[in-house]
Amino acid sequence: MHPDRADADAQRTTPARAEGAGDGSPGTGTHPDRAHADGPRAAAGDAGVAPAPAARAESDSDGSPEADTHPDRAYAGDPHAAPAAGRPEADRLRKAPAPGHAPGSGDAHRREQPSVPGPVPGHPNHRPDAPAPGDRPLAHSADGKGPAPHRPEPRGGLLMGRPFGVPVYVAPSWFLVAALITWVFGGQLERVLPELGAARYLVSLFFAVAFYASVLVHELAHTVAALRFKLPVRRIQLQFFGGVSEIEKEAETPGREFVLAFVGPLLSLVLAGAFYGAAQTVEPGTVPGVLLAGLMISNLIVAAFNLLPGLPLDGGRMLRAVVWKITGKPMKGTIAAAWVGRALAVSVLIGLPLLTQSGALGTDAADNVGMDTVLDALLAAILAAIIWTGAGNSLRMARLREHLPELRARALTRRAVPVETDTPLSEALRRANAAGARALVVVDADGQPLSLVREAAIVGVPEHRRPWVAVSGLAQDLTDGMRVSAELSGEELLDALRATPATEYLVVEETGEIYGVLSAADVERAFVKAMARPS
Repeated sequence: MHPDRADADAQRTTPARAEGAGDGSPGTGTHPDRAHADGPRAAAGDAGVAPAPAARAESDSDGSPEADTHPDRAYAGDPHAAPAAGRPEADRLRKAPAPGHAPGSGDAHRREQPSVPGPVPGHPNHRPDAPAPGDRPLAHSADGKGPAPHRPEPRGGLLMGRPFGVPVYVAPSWFLVAALITWVFGGQLERVLPELGAARYLVSLFFAVAFYASVLVHELAHTVAALRFKLPVRRIQLQFFGGVSEIEKEAETPGREFVLAFVGPLLSLVLAGAFYGAAQTVEPGTVPGVLLAGLMISNLIVAAFNLLPGLPLDGGRMLRAVVWKITGKPMKGTIAAAWVGRALAVSVLIGLPLLTQSGALGTDAADNVGMDTVLDALLAAILAAIIWTGAGNSLRMARLREHLPELRARALTRRAVPVETDTPLSEALRRANAAGARALVVVDADGQPLSLVREAAIVGVPEHRRPWVAVSGLAQDLTDGMRVSAELSGEELLDALRATPATEYLVVEETGEIYGVLSAADVERAFVKAMARPS
């Protein structure tokens, strides 16, 4: 893969914290639909609806994810309703099988990167400038109905096509590098083919396009290998320093990881050989001869550079696979390859200008002065920064995946109570407090689940209106994507939640029986706490 190869970014949002409210309503620390952070940055929520003293005394005070998400914690701290010791209504609810739902049918295929569900940048619910808790509007319609929003396809510039079903984008920065290549290569053509005149820039532009077509072939090699191993590919993007194949999942074995990394440089070497063979059939001093020679050399450089043994280069992934195979631990392979990548970045920063100055790269050392020296130093600094940053990102992503198994749907699920569609909100909250539950499931007369009452909608209903507001008006209709298996954990859990963005999900047993309600906010809190612990 080219030096810019990147995994898709982990995107997270800081969720709402459900606290006990003295009026029997669930309070929030942060609105469930409000997006606070992206990627590795996550912010703690600010107080939204303050719980009454009686409710606060019953709630956990340490703010830990476990305390906030424990299934036995009261849904709302109503001072007039004592929490029950058992789970009568919750247990009755779990015995009702979900209609037409096979175990695990809520599982999604793949997602972008290990990331926490919820509103993300680019998602319709993402609002980084959300208003203060006292005046922020609800993220959904007043009736809480309608299908869950679909995650839009990732964009990355100008869409050029979909080979093998994978979108290929040309980033705006490509046009800048194409102009730079045209200018530099045009200057070389002026010395080699002076008779071309101004037409040399058209030839140079053709070379720039052909070179990036070779980079695309390099990335397609990664893509085909990934698809062969049933690893979904989000997109291919051509940008300033080459190409990016955004593969959404890690290879399952070190052997597959090695093959996945090696096929890119291998294809670049094959292209270099093909251009060399074609160059032998034309005159060396002609336009075709110069173009073929230039493309041969360019592909050799791409292959050699990517084979350097440091992340995020392909050679670094090959080194990671080797260490993984020897130690049996992918994390050790990542650490070794990442630190080699950082050492490589320092070597490029210092060594590339020195090699250019010494004439070791085939130029006269006496000519390498002035602006050329500055440009060489700038190029070295940019390459070193890309390699260093990529190595650091690889370490962070490996650490993220290491903590993903700690996220288990069964441990994070809230206790829920069933209520019929015409149940007043005040009565539903009273039942929830009596059962020590923190979620409401709207069921029909036969006890079959129909929808989930949205926590954010409850907060928006004033206390004096709750006896006259039916729970059905505050609920989100259940879809198959909103039913997740209680056995899901780690990456599979996040895949299932991201496939259908919502604030609450119905958790079911493998038999189809209802286990409870999972809040995306609780998953986020548990994720943040897990990431805060050292590896």
